[in-house]
Amino acid sequence: MAQSLRIDFVSDVACPWCAVGLASLQRAIANVGDAVDAQIVMHPFELNPDMKPEGEALVDYIGKKYGRTPEQIAESQAMIRERGASVGFSFGQRSRVYNTFDAHRLLFWAGIEGKQLPLKMALLQAYHSDGKDPSNHDVLVEAAQSAGLDAERAREVLDSGRYADEVRAEEQEYMALGIQSVPAIIFNRKYLVSGGQPVEAFEQAIRQILEET
Repeated sequence: MAQSLRIDFVSDVACPWCAVGLASLQRAIANVGDAVDAQIVMHPFELNPDMKPEGEALVDYIGKKYGRTPEQIAESQAMIRERGASVGFSFGQRSRVYNTFDAHRLLFWAGIEGKQLPLKMALLQAYHSDGKDPSNHDVLVEAAQSAGLDAERAREVLDSGRYADEVRAEEQEYMALGIQSVPAIIFNRKYLVSGGQPVEAFEQAIRQILEET
């Protein structure tokens, strides 16, 4: 009989390692198979909450934030593309970084509608694979529609500013728990695994948690 497993996935649409981590986690769950009934719940984290509406060039942003040279950034991007490919996630050319607050509002609504995971995957693909602007409402509505959500209702959520308070509250909650980088993956509200771990690491963690519970 399958054991229930709650997985709280704290992440940002703008985070490439979150895309790697989610793809890796899903493969690990598939490997465990019928032994687990996993529920993945998305939670917001903004890597760049003060980002201006038009975004910023990726090289400038990473250079200022982490003190890296363009050469180092290119090397890091190549490594991320390689890691993504190993778990079935395809990275395209991302030239800019954008504000993701509206994407998080839409994800909160998608959770109410039972479509949070497919929307998260659609948003990660829109930005990291296709290079689209995840702060653009047309891009967000398109992702919502591809995830099986109603396009008109999605646009209504975005235009209304709805769920802003709920998103801010969740961000504060996880920061108060000490989450300072993403992805942060919490199993059964108890066990924390950080970063875009390999499939084997997630699978080992899941099997160990199932044994303990």
